[in-house]
Amino acid sequence: MKIIIACGGTGGHLFPGVAVAQELKSRGHEVKLLISQKKVDARASEKYKNLDFDTVPAVAKPKTLSLKMLPFMWKMWKTVGQCKRMHKEFGTDAVIGMGGFTSLAPVLAGHKMGAKAYVHDSNALPGKANRLTARWCDKVFIGFEAARKFFPENEVELTGTPVRDEIRELPNRDAASEKLGLDVTKKTVLVMGGSQGAKRLNSLVVEASKAMPDVQFLQITGHGDYERVKAELGETENHKLLAFCDDMASAYAASDIALMRSGASSLTELSYIGMASILVPYPTAADDHQTLNAEVFEAVDAALLRKEADLGAGELVADLAAVLGDTERLVNMAAAADGLSIKDAAERICKAVEG
Repeated sequence: MKIIIACGGTGGHLFPGVAVAQELKSRGHEVKLLISQKKVDARASEKYKNLDFDTVPAVAKPKTLSLKMLPFMWKMWKTVGQCKRMHKEFGTDAVIGMGGFTSLAPVLAGHKMGAKAYVHDSNALPGKANRLTARWCDKVFIGFEAARKFFPENEVELTGTPVRDEIRELPNRDAASEKLGLDVTKKTVLVMGGSQGAKRLNSLVVEASKAMPDVQFLQITGHGDYERVKAELGETENHKLLAFCDDMASAYAASDIALMRSGASSLTELSYIGMASILVPYPTAADDHQTLNAEVFEAVDAALLRKEADLGAGELVADLAAVLGDTERLVNMAAAADGLSIKDAAERICKAVEG
């Protein structure tokens, strides 16, 4: 089969798309991935040299009762036309949207061209773009069972959210720690703020690490906040800063607990590898969907859920000390996270598309 996967906009859409592409290729299919023109997509896709990427404009929908709807409709019409030409040239048999408005035009165009059409939503509360895209889909794939009720008119299949090949088999802790310049004997906290930014959270982590000299921090700041955080941190031996990490397998393998946003793709990786976490939802996420994602993990004691507005450095130190200082609790949280994982998500999606 010839299959197009629309998966740009954020890592939360891109990486599950990469996972599905890797599985489809291993099954003998020809795959093209469509990403947005954002720098984050270009940077994240660079390491997948064996995959075929192309770009398509991402057209975000404004409020329905807005003057911006007219230019949105014009841009969407043009993008659908571009995608139709792409489908015709490629000979598309099926198109899979991995979420967001980068998916809408390729899925709609594929449907109009007679291809099978699918959309995957990885969140507990599906986004508006996916609920709209689902109108033209043969089937909707969901990452959390809680999402099913939002697609009452569709055939829905719980697949879980796919995980990239490199996350499936982590290196050993010693090798990962050496590669990242970390002390393998220290408890390690992995910190990620996500692609949408986390300035306040980044600063809280700097304060916390100064109060916890016996704990090691591996903090991925994002390119836009790296220099500011570096200046705040100063010279220290227990805190490793990275602007961007293209080896998340090593980052996970070297760490004991994660402190991060609760985007669905990140949570999928945490559950797949079985890692305890402290989740701080992105406060302005659409419909506060990251909080709902985090609540799924909190409900089974796989994570601590903390609102950014209520979190100070002292509270963060107390949370980290409580979990890292209690080995049994750390192990139980990791096991609970593992229990939420659907290990064969990519295979489930591929079988549904092939069927």
